[in-house]
Amino acid sequence: MSRSFTAPMLRAIRLMRARKQTKTARELNKVMAGFMAPSVLAALTPKPAKSRKAAPPKAGQALGTVLKQLSVAQSLMSGAATPATRETMPGIPKGGQYLARTHRSAAGSRDYKLYLPASQPKRPKGLILMLHGCSQTPDDFAAGTHMNALAEKHDLCVAYPAQIRGHNAASCWNWFSPRHQSRGAGEPAILASLTRKLMKELGLGRDAVFVAGLSAGGAMAMILADIYPDIYSAAGIHSGLARGSARDLISAMSVMRHGTATNGSATNGSGPIVAAHSLPALPALPVRLIIFQGTADSTVHPANAAMIVDAAVGGDAVPTKIGKRSVGGRGYARSDYAGPDGATLIELWMIEGAGHAWSGGRAAGSYTDKTGPDASAHMIRFFTAKAA
Repeated sequence: MSRSFTAPMLRAIRLMRARKQTKTARELNKVMAGFMAPSVLAALTPKPAKSRKAAPPKAGQALGTVLKQLSVAQSLMSGAATPATRETMPGIPKGGQYLARTHRSAAGSRDYKLYLPASQPKRPKGLILMLHGCSQTPDDFAAGTHMNALAEKHDLCVAYPAQIRGHNAASCWNWFSPRHQSRGAGEPAILASLTRKLMKELGLGRDAVFVAGLSAGGAMAMILADIYPDIYSAAGIHSGLARGSARDLISAMSVMRHGTATNGSATNGSGPIVAAHSLPALPALPVRLIIFQGTADSTVHPANAAMIVDAAVGGDAVPTKIGKRSVGGRGYARSDYAGPDGATLIELWMIEGAGHAWSGGRAAGSYTDKTGPDASAHMIRFFTAKAA
């Protein structure tokens, strides 16, 4: 076994060998028994004291598959930890400000980074709330998406809230917990409070405020769009999941891997079902959505993109426009869905052969794929087209 493989495997074994398992850990073991390779399960099984070597993977099993399965398991299991991400400082356009701040509210507090464009530091034309994925940091996410540079061109400011291991073992936003899927509570309330604060500080209205995220951050961005339509006018969802597609750990694992939820998740044929009492009476303010999903994503099943669309416009909705193109040698299909006023309400981008990574991202950050289309650029185009 190569040294590069042994280290992370042994680390995972040490982290998961608890003297007394929590209820969550026991549930996870049941799930892992159903989809993890026997070799991985063997590696996670405690060995006699005389043997400290982890069992190697079976012949023919891809190393990437083994590590990916471990990563998914760790990211959702309370009490586990993930390897620290590399600290990456994003490039800051000349004259721009990249500030470290802390936001406190009745629901809780979070640190965040704020990019202010050199052109309009006090009165930017808009705000994007960017939610990182599991094991990422605001700096890492900013570097990988190159959003600051694009924001500078469009006179936008960007806020990057930080999720830490104290709130989730893998620094994931807790999108799969019912406590964090309703208005006025949990992480959505913290993020909405932060957004309102910045709107007041920068003099911005709803039409100029947007939210975007990757993976767990994409799922949380979808939650915010769903329950705070009075704050956000548009959302960018990259490799994310629909609100209500999971209600617990087991259903989260299921929907991520299969695109269908089981054991406690409330879904029907046309998308997630969530309790009506979680939403107050709000004016009809549709939140426009731009969705990116790789067809070869083995972490978040591609079917989740369709679930997001179904939840927004219904399972019987038909695209008003469908186009297939390629960029950088990679093909993609874009489907547009119109709202009641005839304007585009949803753009769905299915990227051929792309995995679990930000499309068109930069190598300076994690979970990026430099091959286009450029998700960041198209999100800003989509956001600002209506706001202009």
